[in-house]
Amino acid sequence: MMDWITWANFACLIISSLLFLFYYMRSVSPATLEKILGPGAYERCARDRIVASFFEMVCVVNYVIYLFHPLPVPLPERFPWTWWISILIALAIAIPSVLMMVLGLRDAGEEALRPRKEHGLFGGIYTKIRHPQAAGEVFLWWVFAFLLNSPFLALVSFIYIPIFIMLCFAEEQDLLWRYGDAFAEYRKRTGAIWPKKER
Repeated sequence: MMDWITWANFACLIISSLLFLFYYMRSVSPATLEKILGPGAYERCARDRIVASFFEMVCVVNYVIYLFHPLPVPLPERFPWTWWISILIALAIAIPSVLMMVLGLRDAGEEALRPRKEHGLFGGIYTKIRHPQAAGEVFLWWVFAFLLNSPFLALVSFIYIPIFIMLCFAEEQDLLWRYGDAFAEYRKRTGAIWPKKER
């Protein structure tokens, strides 16, 4: 018989993922919120980003708890190879993912954590792609799944693809509102998560 922790952990993972989506979508919409809340919208978005990060960390904890309290699903509890192979796969995913995130964080500056109305469009890696942080972060879920050697968590990680697509879409709508034609032109010449080919 399955213990209550198993179901509570899985329910917490789903709820925390949805709350992460909700708060992060609000955090990337300061210009839209400003129409409703006035000048305090940017500060509200900074707080929402902290709350979203909290729920994202809860999801990571749920992944770890799943290792000890797996659901009774028709999948093997572990991959059919040694844990070392899973660790190597995790590293192969983590290195480019973390690099993308670090470059994105560096080039976004304070805007990565705290949106400001006076902030301009970014340079650096953002001259090639619009969402380096999301492109790196979404793949970290597979890093956790492989480090935990769990086929089920590797499948669950696919739910973060639509979540991050929605976050990128919401952010772009707000940036269009903030920067208008300048952002529309920028969007034409850059890829969302992969550089466009030079013509």
